[in-house]
Amino acid sequence: MTLKPATTKASDARHRLIAIGLMVLASVCFAALDATAKYLVDETNIPVAQVTWLRFATHVLFSAVVLWPFAFRPSLRSAKPMIQVVRSCFMIATTLLNFIALKYLQLDQNVTIFFLTPLIVAALAGPLLGEWVGWHRVLAIAAGFVGVLVVMHPGIGSFHWAMLLVLGATLGFALYNISTRYLAAFDPPAVTQTYTPLVGVLVMTPFGLAAWQWPQEWWLWVLFAGLGFWGGLGHWLLILAHRAAPAPVLAPYMYLGLIWMSFAGYFVFGDIPTAWTLGGGAIVIVAGLYLLARERKSLGGAKGGPASDVDPV
Repeated sequence: MTLKPATTKASDARHRLIAIGLMVLASVCFAALDATAKYLVDETNIPVAQVTWLRFATHVLFSAVVLWPFAFRPSLRSAKPMIQVVRSCFMIATTLLNFIALKYLQLDQNVTIFFLTPLIVAALAGPLLGEWVGWHRVLAIAAGFVGVLVVMHPGIGSFHWAMLLVLGATLGFALYNISTRYLAAFDPPAVTQTYTPLVGVLVMTPFGLAAWQWPQEWWLWVLFAGLGFWGGLGHWLLILAHRAAPAPVLAPYMYLGLIWMSFAGYFVFGDIPTAWTLGGGAIVIVAGLYLLARERKSLGGAKGGPASDVDPV
């Protein structure tokens, strides 16, 4: 009897380590996805609508070949089908705005502004889900927005209008996450995972085909396929990680994305992070970590509190 608690603790610790590893790999996949998209829209001038459509079309192909036969059975039987469609449209808008911005901004600038997502989710969870935050979290949210202002530094030096697109994409991604949390009470993860790429393909097909440009080099087809591979694999690793460990344990590792994006920006595009990006990124990351610390404390103090966050498809 005395060995059982120790064994359980060891098993929990092992699961958390595996989950952290999956989270790190997911952040690498998302960095590779953004780097691939930036290369296509910036270096080869492939239309953004075409790249966005390919991102969802190849995601469906990846799911059909890899995920659906071995990981989960696809299903469109939702208790809230319209909410599923709206949620998927949030992802479409996020992807489209992000890819447009990537044509003009460095990868590290994009991802730093995207780090606002958990702070925006915390701010909107009150009016949309009834999950109101205390003044500690309000201060963290305000600090995060200050950090993004440092990255954008309007009125001081050069301000690029594409940063506003990233803010729009970040808002869309926050609404996507909030709707995911809402749907978790009604639909299993397999349903939510099925809707996102399929709706993306249906919505973007006319725009993608209208803007279609045939690639001049064969290896561009490899990059096209990479959009779905990195996106599909990254989202699936994210789901597996959240099944094995609570969200507050995993969330800090999302900030590794700044490292991977900086590496990709330097080695692929020759971009070096600016002092504005590093300074503002530090503020946003500290604010996000503080918010996560408060969340972990509240979960630890609440009896019967949730063991993990919702499916982050």
